[in-house]
Amino acid sequence: MDAAAPPPRLRLSGITKRYAAVTANSDISFEVGAGEIHALLGENGAGKSTLVKIIYGVVHPDAGEIAWEGRPTAIADPNAARALGIGMVFQHFSLFESLTVAENIALGLGARESIAALTGRIAEISGRYGLAVTPSRHVHHLSVGERQRVEIVRCLLQSPRLLIMDEPTSVLTPQEAEGLFDVLRRLSREGCSILYISHKLEEIKALCERATVLRAGRVVAACDPRVASEQQMAEMMIGGALPVAHRPAPLKEGRVCLAVDGLSLPADEPFGTNLRDISLTLRDGEILGIAGVAGNGQKELLAVLAGERRAPDAAAVRIADTPAGLLGPAARRRLGLAFIPEERLGRGAVAEFPLTENALLTAYQGFTRGGMVRYGAVQRYARDIIARFRVVAAGTDAPGSSLSGGNMQKFIVGREVGVNPRVLLAAHPTWGVDIGAALAIRQALMDLAAAGSGVLVVSEDLAELFEISDYIAVLSGGRLSPPRRTRETTVEEVGLLMGGRMADAAARDAVHAA
Repeated sequence: MDAAAPPPRLRLSGITKRYAAVTANSDISFEVGAGEIHALLGENGAGKSTLVKIIYGVVHPDAGEIAWEGRPTAIADPNAARALGIGMVFQHFSLFESLTVAENIALGLGARESIAALTGRIAEISGRYGLAVTPSRHVHHLSVGERQRVEIVRCLLQSPRLLIMDEPTSVLTPQEAEGLFDVLRRLSREGCSILYISHKLEEIKALCERATVLRAGRVVAACDPRVASEQQMAEMMIGGALPVAHRPAPLKEGRVCLAVDGLSLPADEPFGTNLRDISLTLRDGEILGIAGVAGNGQKELLAVLAGERRAPDAAAVRIADTPAGLLGPAARRRLGLAFIPEERLGRGAVAEFPLTENALLTAYQGFTRGGMVRYGAVQRYARDIIARFRVVAAGTDAPGSSLSGGNMQKFIVGREVGVNPRVLLAAHPTWGVDIGAALAIRQALMDLAAAGSGVLVVSEDLAELFEISDYIAVLSGGRLSPPRRTRETTVEEVGLLMGGRMADAAARDAVHAA
């Protein structure tokens, strides 16, 4: 290095972290320069989250050195990290559900200013960067995408010198993601360094100047994403050739397995979205994709389809030939419905439970006899999920909290797919998982449809919906556009509908009519 050149903003040397018999990070060394946008790549379980938690002071390394702007530094806790100028947007949100957006941000900042003054700063930052949040809303009313915006705004309010972003666009639309990239590029020009974690390699190529690749807790490669291809980076991550998803030959048009007819339902919370005249038909062997910007009724629609909220009348939702609008979740599961929720921990799984008990949460109908649980069968089921979906875990007794976010997602998907449901509802099924896991999950959904199940996927990943869906519709302002055959529409057309240009709801796709 030129003696006159300034030291890097952050340098890691020989960072190692062990948990009992598991080595999460092993002798990791790399650096991030001032104003550099640096990618950290790797599969789920490669050690990325542990490493950034070390940088942010959440976890302490067992060995190695951190240098901040040329000076060896021990980062005792997140307060010390923030004092240095390190900000972090976590993949799993650190928000209190019962507090408002402004109250959550105040806690995160340790701010002594009044809520009224902070509310003004939140409005200014969110307006400047195009990250719409409402300071007075309670977090438990927010969708996943809206919660992500809160985390990003909270971090930007700290004027960070190093910004760590862990899967920040997982629940953003392509337009929102591009807006975030503009923000990050502007921050970079102003001298802020950015350490960026994403499984979306097209983002890495568009945004980052350098990339460090982790595999099994070690640095295995480094590259310039502007030069390396997406396939090359993916192969660096997985250590071999990239698997290819294959859509099995579709079955002949199947029977209706899920139908919604003229469903209108007021929101059950002050800032929720009213559902207005929702109609859809899903058939056996078919995948229906529903696109939309977060906060346009996805949460409300999934709640009424899954039975977490009742419809106005029984006939508004039908599962196969059974009116199900007034049935609860357990009764709908007995009719053959399964559900992958958008929130992994809390709704999809219990962090404190071992994987065996997490498998039993929704698959219990096949694992009881005479009111008694067949734990041997449940353990075999959990082992099968771990093997089939390559879940990185210490075994079936490992608690849910010990898994990375992507591995927990793979386990939940495996649990729901494994019961061979008549209807599967999937909310953001590949959110925050690596490219190999995303392919495996998409393949599992396509295989399930090929075997005769109906699959309804709610996602903001348009590439995903166009890859796996037979039909695609858009939810905007609580209204659902007429479903179109995926091969007969374009990303641009869907993007316009996501932005609010809803087609005439009366012009239903006759081919897709019940």
